[in-house]
Amino acid sequence: MPTTAPPRTVQVLGAPGDRHGEILTPEALEFIGRLVDAFADRRLEILTERVRVRDRLASGSPLDFSLTTARIRADDSWRVAPPAPGLTDRRVEITGPPDRRMTVNALNSGAQVWMADFEDATSPIWDNIVGGQLNLVDAMERRIDFTTPDGKEYRLGDDLATIVVRPRGWHLTEEHLEVDGRPAPASLVDFGLYFFHCAQRQIRAGYGPYFYLPKLESRDEARLWNDVFVLAQDLLGIPRGTIRATVLIETVTAAFAMEEMLYELREHSSGLNAGRWDYLFSLIKTFGHRTDFLLPDRAKVTMTAPFMRAYTELLVRTCHRRGAHAIGGMAAHVPSRDAQANEAVFATVRLDKEREAEDGFDGSWVAHPALVPLCREVFDGVLGTRPHQIDRTRNDVEVTATQLLSVRRISTPPTSEGLRTNIAVAVRYFAEWLRGRGAVALQGLMEDAATAEIARVQIWQWLRHRVVERTTVVELLEDELAALGAEYPWAAVDEVRALFERTALAGPLPAFFTTDAYSRHLVHRLEGQS
Repeated sequence: MPTTAPPRTVQVLGAPGDRHGEILTPEALEFIGRLVDAFADRRLEILTERVRVRDRLASGSPLDFSLTTARIRADDSWRVAPPAPGLTDRRVEITGPPDRRMTVNALNSGAQVWMADFEDATSPIWDNIVGGQLNLVDAMERRIDFTTPDGKEYRLGDDLATIVVRPRGWHLTEEHLEVDGRPAPASLVDFGLYFFHCAQRQIRAGYGPYFYLPKLESRDEARLWNDVFVLAQDLLGIPRGTIRATVLIETVTAAFAMEEMLYELREHSSGLNAGRWDYLFSLIKTFGHRTDFLLPDRAKVTMTAPFMRAYTELLVRTCHRRGAHAIGGMAAHVPSRDAQANEAVFATVRLDKEREAEDGFDGSWVAHPALVPLCREVFDGVLGTRPHQIDRTRNDVEVTATQLLSVRRISTPPTSEGLRTNIAVAVRYFAEWLRGRGAVALQGLMEDAATAEIARVQIWQWLRHRVVERTTVVELLEDELAALGAEYPWAAVDEVRALFERTALAGPLPAFFTTDAYSRHLVHRLEGQS
């Protein structure tokens, strides 16, 4: 790695943990420092631009496809890079945090891809972040096998899923690692540690360093990631284009810049993914002040809603036109021991995956290993022996800005059950997240930060437009907090209440609950422990 850059101070503030030194080596920290030095200021610029765009849209400016990039969309000559080894067939992808048990289960699940998630499925306590990186290295070295105290064995098999890492988004910082006295961007920490330790390991294994990019809002953010990739590869002497990245289209502004994002990442692009819950979360954040964007119970906002159909069909058409994979959304259901209940769950998941496969998606997400065979069966029925259906270009699809934003057609008042469910899910998830767990099974679904975000912003939106009474929300909140304390004696009920009040009941809507909770609760508590 070149050493011509001026020296910088990289300081680890997090408490030392078992084997942390294997990840937080001087060389790895210097690599992180180089990335932060090169891109920290640009990150701040894009965050400032996000606020500017949100304010502009809130003031009534229309959201539409950009005229300045029309030439990119009109140019039929460009394509993204061909699929990289291990990413040609992506018919089933499983997601989950990179804890030790999930790492083994996901790699053994039979899915083609495992998205190792440092973002929505990981609560960013320091040991989760460093421990997750250790687990990925151990998996690559096949030394991750272990036996639990009750005798259950976890052993890697022979046919393993391809690892794709999702780092945290641009909006988050890593308070346990400072560069020149400032917290490092969390995205660069997660990306940098994995790339430094595992890129060459993956290449030697016949694959490569692959990533999912979360919560992008513009082509400039995709370009920033591309520049990060170029520098990272140059620093470690890895050929440009070795990295591959799939962008999650999970913000409403990103839906208007899909082709531009593929274009900016084209030598490193491996497709787009339909991040459905975060997409709805973004829709409310962006247009929650408008009555024509008032959403009903989240359970009633299905992928067959006209504006969601427009979003997914445009995603498939865009990807296939440019030679990229289109990956469908999450099946978050968690099977139970109730056979009859499972039949209903599997039927629901099957319908969802059949729609995606028939619409042209090349694969889809599941949250639980038990859903892998079902998802594979559905996509096998459409793909057969083909690895994907990129050749299905969907030229029949034409989507307008109006169609992407036609929310009014499904707008109905929330139900009392929907309101209580949102409060119940939010407070339980907050409690788990503050405890250090980012993926939590609640009410038969594997919930992550995206679900808690849509739950709390819906409550905020319903209060703003007075379709629910504040006194009703407060009464239900107290009921659910009492239930939380009874169910989980360890729960920090007062902290959960405060977090809910700040992020769901306040006048101005915080952009993310995670930034608030991380700075106010998680880091403070963990520093006290260290």
